[in-house]
Amino acid sequence: MHRFLHILKWAVVVFFCSSVFSVLIFKWVPVPYSPLMFIRVAQQAWNGQDVKLKHEWVPLEEMSPYLPLAVWASEDQRFFEHHGFDFEAIKQAMKEAEAGGRRRGASTISQQTAKNVFLWPSSDWVRKGFEAYFTVLIECVWDKHRIMEVYLNTIEMGDGIYGAEAIAREHFGCSAKQLTREQCALIAASLPNPRRFNSAHPSRYMYRRQSQILRQMRCLGNHFPERK
Repeated sequence: MHRFLHILKWAVVVFFCSSVFSVLIFKWVPVPYSPLMFIRVAQQAWNGQDVKLKHEWVPLEEMSPYLPLAVWASEDQRFFEHHGFDFEAIKQAMKEAEAGGRRRGASTISQQTAKNVFLWPSSDWVRKGFEAYFTVLIECVWDKHRIMEVYLNTIEMGDGIYGAEAIAREHFGCSAKQLTREQCALIAASLPNPRRFNSAHPSRYMYRRQSQILRQMRCLGNHFPERK
């Protein structure tokens, strides 16, 4: 028992040190790959499909200014107000679930970034616990613009497509910098389920979501705050 506790103690110390080190490194260094990318590649290979992984890091300043604005408007409008967790959204989601309404997530962009970069996709409580831990870490170490930059470079935006530059090239034939306001709103509309909703071939539902997001973008002031 004593030996087990000794090993457990050192495992916790190693995990804590390595996680803090990783968050510090990624404050400045581009994130090359995410766990989800490897999982999707393994799934493609297992199913006998052609392996597809499109991903190219670009700084936030080399993306269309409408893309972070569209994601801010559609995914997390209190992004600049909270410290990683939107407790108002959580309470609202719980109330809707108790009333028998549609179950919806209340994850912030910070939480999604923590999951995308450091964890695996699942809904179990162990993963959620690690997600909370990494969310606190990145909120303490990174500023909001870095969180958004990492989010827009690592999030899955289509089948085998990750990040702003890859989706711009694959679906719109341009660079991330050249994306229009309407294209950015379409990309944001696909993010709840980018493998189902294709921004290159929008459905009626996606066009409705695009219109809603464009209105929300105007309400937020038509621009994403500049990095200070």
